[in-house]
Amino acid sequence: MGVTGGQISPVRSRERFLLGESVEGSVRGPILNSWMRSRMLGLSPEQTDLPYTDDFDPDSRLVRAAEPVLDQLQSRFSGSQMNVSLADGNGTVLQRRFGEPALAGRLPPIQSVPGFVFAERYAGTNGIGLALAERRLCQVYGAEHFAERSQSNACSATPIRDQFSGHIVGVLCFGYPRSYEDPALPVLVRRAAESIERRLMEQSSARERALLRTYLDARLRARGGEAADDGQLIGLDELTAGGLDRQDQMVLKAKATELICSPQRAAVEVSLSHGRGVTLLSSPVTSLSGVEGVVVEAVLTGESPPAHHLAASKPTASALGALALAATERAESLTWHLADASARGDGQTGPDTGPTAGPTAGPTAGPTAGPTAGPTAGPTAGPTAGPTAGPAAGPTTGVDDAADAPGAVRGLVLVGEPEVGKYAVAARRRLELLAEASTRIGTTLDVSRTAWELAETAVPRLADYVTVDLAGAVLRGEESADPQAELHRTVVHGIRDDCPFYPVGHQVRLDPGTPHMRCLEGAPAVLETDLQATTPAWMVPGLDHARGILAHNVHSMICVPLLARGVLLGIATFYRSEDPAPFGDDDTRLAQELAARAALCIDNARRYTREHTLALALQRSLLPRGLPEQGAVEVAHRYLPAESGVGGDWFDVIPLSGTRVALLVGDVVGHGLHAAATMGRLRIAARNFAELELAPDELLTHLDNLLVRLDREEDDASATGSNGIVGATCLYAVYDPTSQVCTMARAGHPPPALVAPDGSVAFPDLPAGPPLGLGGLPFETAEIRLPEHSTLVLYTDGLVDGRHRDIDVSLDQLRHALAHPDRSPEDTCRAVMEAVAPEHPGDDVALLVARTRTVPADRIATWDLVPDPSLVSDVRGAATRQLADWGLDELAFAAELMLSELVTNAVRYGSEPIQVRLIHDRTLICEVSDGSNTAPHLRRAATTDEGGRGLFLVAQLSQAWGARYTARGKVIWAECALDAA
Repeated sequence: MGVTGGQISPVRSRERFLLGESVEGSVRGPILNSWMRSRMLGLSPEQTDLPYTDDFDPDSRLVRAAEPVLDQLQSRFSGSQMNVSLADGNGTVLQRRFGEPALAGRLPPIQSVPGFVFAERYAGTNGIGLALAERRLCQVYGAEHFAERSQSNACSATPIRDQFSGHIVGVLCFGYPRSYEDPALPVLVRRAAESIERRLMEQSSARERALLRTYLDARLRARGGEAADDGQLIGLDELTAGGLDRQDQMVLKAKATELICSPQRAAVEVSLSHGRGVTLLSSPVTSLSGVEGVVVEAVLTGESPPAHHLAASKPTASALGALALAATERAESLTWHLADASARGDGQTGPDTGPTAGPTAGPTAGPTAGPTAGPTAGPTAGPTAGPTAGPAAGPTTGVDDAADAPGAVRGLVLVGEPEVGKYAVAARRRLELLAEASTRIGTTLDVSRTAWELAETAVPRLADYVTVDLAGAVLRGEESADPQAELHRTVVHGIRDDCPFYPVGHQVRLDPGTPHMRCLEGAPAVLETDLQATTPAWMVPGLDHARGILAHNVHSMICVPLLARGVLLGIATFYRSEDPAPFGDDDTRLAQELAARAALCIDNARRYTREHTLALALQRSLLPRGLPEQGAVEVAHRYLPAESGVGGDWFDVIPLSGTRVALLVGDVVGHGLHAAATMGRLRIAARNFAELELAPDELLTHLDNLLVRLDREEDDASATGSNGIVGATCLYAVYDPTSQVCTMARAGHPPPALVAPDGSVAFPDLPAGPPLGLGGLPFETAEIRLPEHSTLVLYTDGLVDGRHRDIDVSLDQLRHALAHPDRSPEDTCRAVMEAVAPEHPGDDVALLVARTRTVPADRIATWDLVPDPSLVSDVRGAATRQLADWGLDELAFAAELMLSELVTNAVRYGSEPIQVRLIHDRTLICEVSDGSNTAPHLRRAATTDEGGRGLFLVAQLSQAWGARYTARGKVIWAECALDAA
C-alpha cells in the first residue's frame, strides 16, 4: 500500500501480516517480500538496536564525490525536517545531512550518527535496505517499515552505481515525516544520485589524464627533450593514415584493452590486413599522485609508412609537446567529462551542478551501455568492441626490442587503469555473448532443447551453473494456468556434474519468499549477491539442500522469469561459483536479455508443439486404429510422423465383397492441421467410394473431383488466411484371392514393390496418372497376377525420398530389405523401417505390407444357367449338396431361400450370361451374376403388392448383401455367417 487519497494506511495490513494472515494483494509486492524476508530472518518489529561500526573511510571516493551534492541538498532543504543519508554498498551510513541542523540533536543516535548499518538483514524493511535488496529506487511509507521505531516516517532511496562496473557502491536516502510527501522527491533523489555517479566517473577520468601526462612527460625526459631518429613516436591517428583501416584500429584497440587488464610489461604480436604486423607493448605507469595504470603502444613492422608521415613525426621536443597537448585535449574531450573539468584541464574535479541538473549528459561508460568507450583518456579513446585478432606472444622479456628495431614506427594506443580495462573487456564479451545467443538459442522447435541451449550459451561465460524450470503444461505445448503448482526441472547444466541441484524431471516446489517464487509472482529478476557470508532467510526451509549447493562454493545467483507474449513459462536461475566476483546489475540485465530471447523461442516451440500434438492427434484419430478382419491378405503397417510437422499421409485396408480386399495409401501435399484434416476427408471419401464397389480408376476419378471441389472452397475462403490445397497422391489396389488378380491404379504416387515367393523384388511400371486435384485427366488401371504368398508393399514418398537423399539409392535399400520372402509382414515392416526410413524424417512415412492368400478351388462352387425359371429348383438342390460336402448343413435352409430369390430375379429381370457361385471362406458367400446393368433396390412392399419381398427376405437372412458392377454386367451377393444357424 502507498499513498491513497493523501492518506497512508498500511497499518491494518501490517497487523494482519504479523498475526500470520494473508495480505496478498493489499500490500505492494516489494514491501510484502521484504516483510516475509524479515520474518524468516527472525527479526522482531520491536527491535531497536542495529550494528554499529566506525571502521569506514570518511574520505572515500564515494564520500568525496557525494559531498558537494549533499551540501546542495542540505541547502535546498534548509529549515525542513528532511534527513539525507549516504550509505555504502553494505548499508552502513557514511554521511547524514539535515535540513534543520537542530534535528541532529533531537533524534536518537541511530537516526543521526553515521556508522549504523541499515541492511535489511539487520533493520528489516527500510529505505536503504530495500533499495539494496531491490536494486532500484524504492519508497517506504509509515507502517510499511518493519520496525516500530520508523512508523512515523517515510523515505525515498535509490542505489548509486559505479558507471564503469555497474556495481552498486552506495545508497542515497531521503527521510522525512509522512506529511512531507511530495511527488517530486523520487525524481530529486534519482537526479542527485546521478550527479554523484557523474562525479565518481570524473574521478576516474582525472586519474587517467594524470596517467597520460605522466607517460608523455616520461617520453620527453627519456629523449632529453628531443627524440632519437629511431623508435619515433606518433599517435594512432598518424598510424591510421599510414595504412591502418578501421577494422585494424578496432583490432588494435580490443587487444590493447586486454593488455591494460594486466598491470605488467608485455609484448603481443598482432597480424593486420595487407600483411602488416604490429607489436603491442604494455608498460606500467604511475602518476605523480600515485595512480597506477598501464600504457599500451603500437610498434609497426613490415612496410614502412609513407615519407610524409615520417616527416610529420620528426623527433623534436616541439613535436612531442604538440602530441602531448593534443593527447591531453583529446583526453579532456571525452563525452562523459563535465564541462568545468574539461575547461580547467588540471585533472581535478570542479563543483557539481547539483542534484537538479537533470539527467547525465552523454553516454555512460558502463559495461552494458552499448559500445564501450574504453578505459582510456588517451588520444585514441573510442569503441573497443572489435574482435581480438592475431596470435598473442604473451609477456616477454626485452619488451622494447621491437620498438628499437630500425625503421620501426611507434604510436600510443591506450592509457588506462587495469580495473577499468577489465570492465571494458567484460562489456565487449557481454555484447559478443548476446550476438552468439541470437544464433545458438532457438535452433529447433523443441521446448526442452531450447531450454538447454539457453543454459549452454550462459555456461561458463556468464554463469557456472544454470537451471531451468518449466511448467508441465508448457512441455506439452499448452499454457499453464498455475505455473507455481507444476514446475518441473527441465535443465541442469554447469561446469561440473556433481553439484547437488534437483535433477531433471524433478517436480520443483517453491516456498514463499524465495527468489524463484518472487519471479513467478511478477518480479522481473531477483539478484542474490552473497549466499556464502550469511545464508538468506529464504533458504532456511530447505537448508539441507541449500548447504549441499553452498558446499560447492556457489556464492551468488540470478533468478529470471521466462515470460513471452504475456505467458509465464517458467524460471531460469544462474549461479556463480568459480568466478570470485559476484553477479552484479549488469549481469542481471544480461541474464534478463538471454532469458527474454530464450522465452520467446521456448514459446514458439510451445506453440509449435501444441499444433504438432493437435495435428498428430487428429491424424492418428483419422488413421485406422485396427485392421479389419479379412482373409485375402496378411497385413502389417507402420506410420512415422515427420519431426518438423505432421503431414497428410494415410493408409487403409478395406474388405470388399467376394473375399476381395482393397489396399490404399495416399499423401496430401503440405503439413499441419490443414493437411491432416484434408487427409481425413479423403480417407473417408475413399472408403465410401470403395463401398460402392468402384473400379480403381473410377475411385481415383471421384477423389480427384472431390479435391477440386475442396480446392475451390479454399479459394473462396482465402480471405480468412486459409492455405489452399495443392493436391494429393494416391495408390489404390484391389486383390481378389479367388482369381489371384490384383487391379491397381495410381495418381502421381510411387509404384508398389512386389516380392515374389522366390524372393525377387520388382517395381511394376504402372501408369503414373496425374496427382489428385488437377481435375479432368483420366486414370488407368493395370492387372497383375500375384502367386500365393507374394508380398505387395505400398508406401509413401517419405520412405524413399528427401531433400538430402537419392531416391535410387533408397529404392535399392528397399529392394535389399524386401528380398527375404520367409519374413512375416510384421518382420518385413520392421526391417524396412530400420534399413530405409530416415532417422529424422522431414516428411511422414506410411508403409503397408500385404502377403497374399488364395481361396482353394475346392471351396468355390460355380454353376452357369440359362434364363429358365424351372432351373431354380436344380440350383437349390446343387447348392444343398455342396453345403453338405463342406459340412455346412445348418446353412442349407437360409442358402436355399437366398439363392431362390436371387436366381429368380436374375432369370426374370436380368440377361445372359447368368452364373451362380458359392464361396466357403470366413463366411458363406452366395453370388448371382448376370449381364444386366440394372441393380435391384430394397423397398418395403405394401400389403396389396404381390411381389417386392425377395430382397427384404435376403437382407433378413444374410449379415450383409449388395451389388457390384463388372465389365459384363452386375453381381448380386449375400454373406451368411458360418455360425448363423
